[in-house]
Amino acid sequence: MTPEAAGEHSRVGPRDVLRLLYGHRRWIVLAVLLTLGASALSLAQPLLVKKVIESTAAGSAVGLVIVLLVVLFVGQALVQGLAQYVLARTGEGIVLGVRLRLIKKVLRLPMAVYDRQRIGDLISRTSTDSTTLRLLIAEGFTDAVTGAIGLVGVVALMVWLDWLLFLIVLAMVAIASVIVASVLRGIEVASLVTQQATGAMTADLERALGAIRTVRASRAEQRETDRIGSRARSAYAGSVRMAKLDAVVAPAVELAVKGSFLVVLLIGGMRVAERQGSIADLAAFLLYMIYLVGPIGMLFQSFSTMEQGVGAYRRVTEVMAMPTEQDAAPRPVSKPPSMAATTPSGAPVLEFQDVWFGYEPRRPVLRGVSFAVPQNVQVALIGSSGAGKSTVFALIERFYDPDRGRILFDGRDIRTLSRAEHRARIGLVEQHTPVLYGTLRENLTYAAPDAGPDEVDRVVELAHLTELVSRLPRGLDTDAGEHGMALSGGERQRIAIARSLLARPRLLLLDEPTAHLDAANEEVLRRSIRQTADQCALLVIAHRSSTIRAADLIVVLHGGRVIATGTHDELLGASAHYRLLAGASRHAGDALPR
Repeated sequence: MTPEAAGEHSRVGPRDVLRLLYGHRRWIVLAVLLTLGASALSLAQPLLVKKVIESTAAGSAVGLVIVLLVVLFVGQALVQGLAQYVLARTGEGIVLGVRLRLIKKVLRLPMAVYDRQRIGDLISRTSTDSTTLRLLIAEGFTDAVTGAIGLVGVVALMVWLDWLLFLIVLAMVAIASVIVASVLRGIEVASLVTQQATGAMTADLERALGAIRTVRASRAEQRETDRIGSRARSAYAGSVRMAKLDAVVAPAVELAVKGSFLVVLLIGGMRVAERQGSIADLAAFLLYMIYLVGPIGMLFQSFSTMEQGVGAYRRVTEVMAMPTEQDAAPRPVSKPPSMAATTPSGAPVLEFQDVWFGYEPRRPVLRGVSFAVPQNVQVALIGSSGAGKSTVFALIERFYDPDRGRILFDGRDIRTLSRAEHRARIGLVEQHTPVLYGTLRENLTYAAPDAGPDEVDRVVELAHLTELVSRLPRGLDTDAGEHGMALSGGERQRIAIARSLLARPRLLLLDEPTAHLDAANEEVLRRSIRQTADQCALLVIAHRSSTIRAADLIVVLHGGRVIATGTHDELLGASAHYRLLAGASRHAGDALPR
C-alpha cells in the first residue's frame, strides 16, 4: 500500500486506545495516582530551594529545609519508579490480551479467509504487529500520562511564580508544537507502510521455507532471496522515513525548552538586575523550566511513538474485525418424502441432496450433487481434476456450507448441529498428510488427547505402524520433525490414518490414501481400510485402480455433477465417462481392471 492509500484509512482516535485500556482501568488509576504523588513531591522541591535561598539571605537556619528537600528527592524517585513499573506492566498486560485475542481469532477464521489471506501475513500481525503495539501502549501511553500530569503541575506553579515569563515559554512551546504536529501524520503513514512490508516479508519467507526442498531442487534460492529482500528493503525504506520524521521531534523539544530557558534567563536576569524581581523567584522559575523538559519531552515523544504504533494497531484491528467461523442458528428441517419411513438408525451415514456450492456465488463448483454413503460401506469418489471431489470433502467437514440443497448426517441436516459436534464424528486424512511438529504420540492423540495407551496401541497396529515405532529411538515419544520430514511419505500417510481412527469416527474421509505407498505397503493399508469399514463408513477420493476396485460403491463426478454411481463392473458397462477414466488410468500405468 502506498503512503497516499494508507492515508485514506480512518485515523485511530483516543476512543480506540481507551477501548484497549478499559479492562485494566484499576491498574491505570493506581499508576496515575502514583504519578500524581511523584509529581507533587517533585514540584515541591523548587519551592524548598526558594525557601533555602530566602532563609540564607535572612540569616535563618536552613538545615531542616535541606533535609526535607533530600527526603522529597528520594521519595519522588522511588514513587516515580513504581509508577513507571505499574504503567509498563499494564501496557504489557494489554499487549498480552491483544495477542491472546488474535491467536483465538486467527485459529477460528472461516476457510474462505484462509483462501484469500496469506498465512505468513496473519502470523506477522499476531507476532510482529502485536509487539509493535507495545509502542502505542507500553511506551506512548505511559509517556503521555506521565508527561501530561507533570506538565499540568509545572505550568500551574510557573504561572503562579511569574505569568509574564510563562507566556514567553508558552510561545516557544507553541512553535515547537506546530513543527511536531506537521510530522506526526507522516510518521503514522510511514509506520503503516513499514508494518505492511514486514508482514509481506514474513509471508514470503514462510512460503519459501514451507517449500524449501522445492526451492533447492528448482535452484530458486536467489530468486526467493531477491523476492524476500525486496520486501525487506521496503520495510527498511519505511523505517528510515519514519526515523527521519522522528528526528524532527528532538530538535523541536530542544527549541521549545532550551531556547525558552535562555530567553527566560536573559529577561529574568535583567529584571533581577533592575530590582524588578527576586533572585529566589527566578531560581525557582528556572528550576521549574528544567523540570518542564521532562513532561514536554515525554509528550512530544509519546505522540511520535504512538503514531508509530498506529500502523500496527490498524493491522491488528483488521484481523479482529474479520468474522469467525459461526454455527448457523438451528432451524427446523423438514424430512424429505424419501425418508418418511426411515429411522435415523437406518439412514445412510452421509447423504447429499441436490447440493449446489461455489467459492464465488456466480461460479458454482457443485451443481445439484446427490449421493449417499451407507453405514459400514466403502465408497470411492472419482473424477477428473476439477470435478469437485475436494469441494465435497470441504462441505462434509463444514469448512463451507452449501448454497442450496442439504447434507444429512445420520439423517439430520448438518446445519442443525454445531460444527464441533459434527466434526467430532468425522475423521479426515488429507492427501498431503500434515504431521505437526512434536512427538509421534502427540500427533496420534491430536484429535483424541484423552486416549489411553491401549487405544493408541490399537490404532498403531491397525495402521501397521508397529515396525516404525519399534525402530524409532524413543518409540512413540520420538520427535516427528518439522512437518514430519523425519518420516517417509507412506509413514506420514499411516500416521494420519491412525490419528483419525483414534477418535472412532462415524465416517472416515480419505483423500487418495495410497498415493505415497509402495505396492507392499499399499496392500497392507488396504487390508487395514477394509477392517476399518467394520467400524465406520469410508468415503475415499481415489485415482488408483487398486483403491477404486476395493470400494463397495463408486460415485463418478464430472463438471460438478454426479453422472454415475455403481460398482466397478456396473459402471464399465453403463458409463462411457467411467470407461474414459479407465482408459486414462491405463495409459498412466495404473489401469482400471476391465
